[in-house]
Amino acid sequence: MDNNLEKIESLGDDHIGTSENTPMRQDAFKLTTEEKMDIIKDDVRHIMETLGLDLSDDSLSGTPNRVAKMFVKEIFSGLDPNKKPKSSTFDNKYKYGEMLVEKNITVYSTCEHHLLPIVGRAHIAYISNGTVVGLSKMNRIVDYFAKRPQVQERLTIQIVRELQEVLNTKDVACIIDAKHLCVNSRGIRDIESSTVTSEFGGKFKDMATRREFLDYIKLETKF
Repeated sequence: MDNNLEKIESLGDDHIGTSENTPMRQDAFKLTTEEKMDIIKDDVRHIMETLGLDLSDDSLSGTPNRVAKMFVKEIFSGLDPNKKPKSSTFDNKYKYGEMLVEKNITVYSTCEHHLLPIVGRAHIAYISNGTVVGLSKMNRIVDYFAKRPQVQERLTIQIVRELQEVLNTKDVACIIDAKHLCVNSRGIRDIESSTVTSEFGGKFKDMATRREFLDYIKLETKF
């Protein structure tokens, strides 16, 4: 235990991801949703009481239950494989052969190091290998992988890997630009900085194709 605490302290605020897969225990789905919420509710109550808060106050009495529900059913619901979006593909009958770009997809995630929000935008592109996927499915894939404790680098990779599998092509790219409240609201408290990550697969490793993608996401959209 002491060695583990020493290791954690040595890392400090460094954001280090250990794998492109979300670290999960083998018994992660042994408990039901309700059982998880009951345990988390008790843990949140204990934290609040330890901080000296009076949970008999009307404003605070429901907080443990609200936090438990939020953790399990909302911001960490992407840990449940049953919530994974079903991404049906369709034949590219119109023979569209250029890249398709969906930009400015909203990202709401949670930093796994301090459990504080990550808020930003994702930009996705792919080049069809004979199949296409519904536009909203790309948003849902981003949302699914974002709804779990995350490292932005891992989130970017997971989105690309999932679309590569769905579309049966390596030609997928993703860029995420996001603010981390663990940086903006605590620690160094730099409210202006944001973090940009990217993952380029297949043809997007070619500089000309990558540049085309970057130029597209710079386009201003007006209605």
